[in-house]
Amino acid sequence: MEEVMNDVRFPGPVTLEFSTGSRNVTSSFEALECLDQQWPDWARGRSWRAALRACRDALDGWRSARDARKAFLKAAKRAGLVPSGRQPAHAKASVINVLRPETSFSGWQ
Repeated sequence: MEEVMNDVRFPGPVTLEFSTGSRNVTSSFEALECLDQQWPDWARGRSWRAALRACRDALDGWRSARDARKAFLKAAKRAGLVPSGRQPAHAKASVINVLRPETSFSGWQ
């Protein structure tokens, strides 16, 4: 018999804007699915890996839903998937500069 994980719901949804439309992510499991299946390849860097780790840790009971949401939101902002001002005030993380694929820094693309 297959083991079933308990999902860990976020304290508030994270609304993402993709070219195909918007998506509300409400839990660690949904976040993992989104990070795996919908995330832009160019944005799969440090914050993306941190979000994966935080969401997995939340599902395993090692981190809180709030921590997982915060890491996911940070990765989404870095990927340019969260328009500024769209998240509820209680859920805002610190301001993060959004990196776009066309932006290039000395040796990094």
